[in-house]
Amino acid sequence: MESKHMSAFALYQNLKPDQPPPAKKPPVQVEVKKKKKKDNAAFKLKVKVQAKAERKKMRKKLLKPSQKEENQKEVPHVTVECVSAEPLETLLADLAKVNNSRERASKLFQWLITPIPDKMFFRETWEKKPIFVQRKNPDYYKGLFSTAELDRIFREEDVQYGVNLDVTSYTNGKRETHNPPGRVLPYTAWDFYESGCSLRMLNPQAFSSTVWNVLSILQEQFGSMAGANIYLTPPGTQGFAPHYDDIEAFVVQLEGKKRWRVYSPRSDDEVLPVLSSPNFDQADIGKPILDVVVEAGDLIYFPRGFIHQGNCLPDTHSLHITISSYQKNSWGDLLQKLVPAALEVAMEEDVEFRRGLPLDYLTYMGVQNSDKEDPRRAKFFSRIDNLMKRLTNYAPVDAAVDQKAKDFIHDCLPPALTPDELVTSVQGAPTRWEGGQVKDVGVHITTQTQIRILRAQCARLCNDGDAVHLYYTTDNSRVYHKEELKSFEVKPEYTDAVEFLIHSYPGFVTVGSLPCESAQDRIALAELLFEKGIIHTAEPV
Repeated sequence: MESKHMSAFALYQNLKPDQPPPAKKPPVQVEVKKKKKKDNAAFKLKVKVQAKAERKKMRKKLLKPSQKEENQKEVPHVTVECVSAEPLETLLADLAKVNNSRERASKLFQWLITPIPDKMFFRETWEKKPIFVQRKNPDYYKGLFSTAELDRIFREEDVQYGVNLDVTSYTNGKRETHNPPGRVLPYTAWDFYESGCSLRMLNPQAFSSTVWNVLSILQEQFGSMAGANIYLTPPGTQGFAPHYDDIEAFVVQLEGKKRWRVYSPRSDDEVLPVLSSPNFDQADIGKPILDVVVEAGDLIYFPRGFIHQGNCLPDTHSLHITISSYQKNSWGDLLQKLVPAALEVAMEEDVEFRRGLPLDYLTYMGVQNSDKEDPRRAKFFSRIDNLMKRLTNYAPVDAAVDQKAKDFIHDCLPPALTPDELVTSVQGAPTRWEGGQVKDVGVHITTQTQIRILRAQCARLCNDGDAVHLYYTTDNSRVYHKEELKSFEVKPEYTDAVEFLIHSYPGFVTVGSLPCESAQDRIALAELLFEKGIIHTAEPV
């Protein structure tokens, strides 16, 4: 009997009972107040519920009617007739000639959001509201990524389901992931697509040099990791349920078009959330504040906490890249590092933090005593308030910022070197095998050699207790956290010289000008930093 072709999607469904279920995103911890059988469980929730209700009630009283209506206003549409732009390849070549990596990042970000001035964007839009930029130019982002590039990656690279690629669908209000085990091959991937599944590439910077270059530049604009996902959606389908994310999102439409609907945060608790949301039903999210068809060359930005969903129109596919940043980069995230450290210092240096609690405090404090009219409670809260204010005197703010900086250094992509940086760095050193021998071993650095760090934020000097370490990005992987955080201990006699180098950027300085005790120390430090890829020279060595 003639065998019938079975699609990858159908094959997945047939094999599904024998396969382990696909990994699902852990649900966000949502506090649900349910009536318990035991009274003591109700006590545990009582104070938190009452306090939260009182805070919401107070916010509603303080909120003016005009402010309540603000979230329901239509999202700004910036429509420009056929915005012209030089090809991305040309733009990146021009940016490579910009001497300062911070300036380079600013120029690239301006290209991303043109025609909105970047200062106005960060003043009026960033973390506040979505915005839609309609350019009427399908080639504006051409060269960043394409379906042809995706096909090449499937054929030439080791792409793994669930690690680098997700196969998803959203039908009849249900979101599903259909990842088989193993490597992605073109036959299976495109069969999934033909069956109506969306393809999401999770880390395109690992496979696309252009995406890597763009993200490695933009991360200095944000001072936070810049990541990306690629989404390819078949005509007439939707790959994901409505949800919100914990990142600032720039949706860059590359091919085709897609209908996007964006919704305001449902409550104050979901404004700039700490975690991404679970999938929502349509009944959960109300009416959209933005409902547009986004075509190639257009851009949507929305802050974390804004619910969104995109579905493909029947007449064409959609390919877009979402560039993201600012995950876990809030004041609260900094305070999570600062407050425990401040408390440790305070308990060591201030006797008030070491004094014992009242002997009887358990009789009037705690949830079970929260409704008591007891003057001792007011006195207890007053003491806590005084200690919290006193705690700020012991807050090691710079050390906590350095902890955040180390996270950033670990999260970062390695720098994508410009042609000039390549020939003047360790990666372009002339050492080679030639004629049966190794040629040009060793770097010829003298006190007259001009050097500078490779990028404004590629290295960070931090005090780790009794030692000083230099953390750096140049040995990072293009795959997120594939490598451990890279650092090495800096000798005490070298710390001033490393600070001098960091603060001198973007200028070059001679090795002889480094504030070390001897010429030998200056050269030794320069050679160490050169071998780690942290510095490059003004001229090839």
